[in-house]
Amino acid sequence: MTPQAQARPSRWRTLWQEWGSPALVALLLTQFGATAVRVDGASMLPGLRHGEQLVVPKVEGWAHRAGLGTYARGDVVVFKPPRSAAAEWTREYRGVTLPWAYRPYLVKRVVGLPGDRVQVRGGTVLVNGQPLSEARTQAYWDASCHDTASPLANTPAVTVPAGAYFVMGDNRSEGGSLDSRVFGPVDTADIAGRAVASVWPLTVPEHAQAPCDGQAHPERRVQLSGPAHWNPRLLPGD
Repeated sequence: MTPQAQARPSRWRTLWQEWGSPALVALLLTQFGATAVRVDGASMLPGLRHGEQLVVPKVEGWAHRAGLGTYARGDVVVFKPPRSAAAEWTREYRGVTLPWAYRPYLVKRVVGLPGDRVQVRGGTVLVNGQPLSEARTQAYWDASCHDTASPLANTPAVTVPAGAYFVMGDNRSEGGSLDSRVFGPVDTADIAGRAVASVWPLTVPEHAQAPCDGQAHPERRVQLSGPAHWNPRLLPGD
């Protein structure tokens, strides 16, 4: 074997070590690692505020879409609304108008699992005929402007089909969240994953009072008050 032939595998090995291997690791991390998702709007108050950055492990989302494991009631999930929800398609991306329409990712909480029968009556979420335990959410909106009379606060019962989830925002003011009450259950295939932690901002004012005027962009009128406290945290159920 000539010296050139002996050197050739070494050059390929060097190329792999310096370029191929890092590129493969980067690809695996971006596709199966974790990603950060920004909360836009006030639909998850009081659980999450506008501008929070959430960590979403992609590998769990891939596994669930492959039929390995399921989401739990109370999980905060990042998903695309159903394709049939025409009102959820948009051409706007953070103030920029795009030449095409797309389905933006939304952040909501799982309230109904496959096979559950979900209904909202007088502003109270019923799952299989029983009130859903939402201590923090209920107390927050009872002290503010809990919607009990609008059509979204009084919905017909819906049975969640197999492979889908009924999701709702924590915001229970009138028009505070457009969710499965509007566009129906969300297929597992449309769920990117479960948000496991909020990592930004590092500190936030203690209190966030939502507006109760029913106008667009309520996040711009949330009143913040109180001392700043540490914000990064894991995201358990309500």
